[in-house]
Amino acid sequence: MTDDGFFREVNEELRSDKMRAFWKRFGGLLIGAAVALVVGTGVFAFYEYWTEKQASKSGDQFLAALNLVRDGKNDEALKTLDELEKTGYGAYPVLARMRAAGVQAQKGDPAAAVAAFDKVSADTSVPQSIRDLAKLRAALLLLDTGTYDDVASRVESLSSSSNPMRHTAREALGLAAWKAGRGGDAEKLFKQISDDQAAPANIRQFADTMLDMLRSTGAAPAAAAG
Repeated sequence: MTDDGFFREVNEELRSDKMRAFWKRFGGLLIGAAVALVVGTGVFAFYEYWTEKQASKSGDQFLAALNLVRDGKNDEALKTLDELEKTGYGAYPVLARMRAAGVQAQKGDPAAAVAAFDKVSADTSVPQSIRDLAKLRAALLLLDTGTYDDVASRVESLSSSSNPMRHTAREALGLAAWKAGRGGDAEKLFKQISDDQAAPANIRQFADTMLDMLRSTGAAPAAAAG
């Protein structure tokens, strides 16, 4: 045997001894880690399957409720939405609350609808964008049944120049002001919409129409009109 061959055999033996010693010391930990990895992967796969199944089930329930509303079966739709609010997965419970409030309005009960939207807007567990939308929906309903203060208490905070919902909020406030005989306030709000290049074209067009009407009827102060 050559020197190289001898040293190779010695080296392999040393490696083998080290491996046996290493396995004796850490083998249990390695087996445990492997088992944990397999179990963790299985749990994650099951969780993904379960969440997908729950989301699919809730989605089907929500679609069924929408179909009931479309068919004019509002009471049945409300029952389905109530169940979805209690047992739904992910975002579906809050979507069910919002749609149920809308169904109440369709049934001719704006007070119940406003109360439902107010409840959503006051719920800190709901995403802020949905809470703001609930405020808007309540305010729009109150244009017919409430006062200027009723509308303002819900959407005045949304009318700031940095709020993405400012256009509709200002429109609601402008209409409420006009209805309350506050022509100057209405003119100011519709002017803000008209001057805002980021406002949707249809909302700006409506604002321009309201401005023309306010000025032609003298509802807006002459100084503001000029």
